[in-house]
Amino acid sequence: MIIQEAINVLKIEAEGILKLTERIDDNFSKMVEIICNSSGRLVVAGIGKSGIVGRKIVATLNSTGTRSVFLHPVEAMHGDLGIVSRDDVFLALSSSGKTDELNMLIPSIRKIGCIVIAFTGDKNSPLAKQSDIVIDVGVEREACPLGLAPTASTTALLAMGDALAVVLINKKHFNSSDFKKVHPGGILGRRLVGKVKDIMLTGEAIPYVFAESSMEDAINKIERLELGVTFILKSDFTLAGIITDGDIRRCIVKKKPIYELKVEDVMTKNPRTISLDSPAYDALNMMELHQITVLPITDSSNKVHGILHLHDILGKGEFKFNGG
Repeated sequence: MIIQEAINVLKIEAEGILKLTERIDDNFSKMVEIICNSSGRLVVAGIGKSGIVGRKIVATLNSTGTRSVFLHPVEAMHGDLGIVSRDDVFLALSSSGKTDELNMLIPSIRKIGCIVIAFTGDKNSPLAKQSDIVIDVGVEREACPLGLAPTASTTALLAMGDALAVVLINKKHFNSSDFKKVHPGGILGRRLVGKVKDIMLTGEAIPYVFAESSMEDAINKIERLELGVTFILKSDFTLAGIITDGDIRRCIVKKKPIYELKVEDVMTKNPRTISLDSPAYDALNMMELHQITVLPITDSSNKVHGILHLHDILGKGEFKFNGG
């Protein structure tokens, strides 16, 4: 029952996002052009859950080359409106479009001279009627069984914000060098703009056994090099597969006679790899997308040249995956 309820929530939210693809129209293109041509910032505002989503959108935009700031509508009416200039673009977030605090702010924003864009689920709402551009983020139903807690609707808001950020990345030709500039912490930025070959482990640091090896050999290699993995190589040093400590745990849970098995019985065939000259940023994206921590580094003939661990990119103990 619990598992099925969780699956239903994910399905409802996924359906809500997919429905948005049917509503991407010229308004989205106009929004992107306006933001790109603006000499000011994108000012994002929302109340409650929409406000939380707004802060995340702002964080994503700022880290990918679009200057943004979050403005709380209530605080704006008590002095924070001073951060807004006529060169800015104003983005209002409200699923219902009926949020009083936000709608009361719009006339003041218009008086300053900003273009107003709305992300709302109701194109006939008071917010939509006050906006220059309306982006429809409506969902048919919330995942909340009571239909009260914002769930699918806030996911839709967030997804549309991500769509905007990614389109702006491409429109502005934002690249890994630009990423370094807006991440002045330096360490992560320097790692990400480098090549995989510059930070990978090579030679004796590569954990591997050959395809004819026993699982005892594989386990010993995983234990000795402490990377939680070993590669399975063919006799010509091309990659045949990979075994992780997770694979070993799963064998034990299933009560398989692990020491009687060959590595070919346990390994994952055709694992994900990355090339020597790929940017470290691409490797990090692949690791995060597939929730893996290790990548074999191969050439065009699938010969192994190195291994890249998440720690080699982020620094052991210094950084983590996004995680929210």
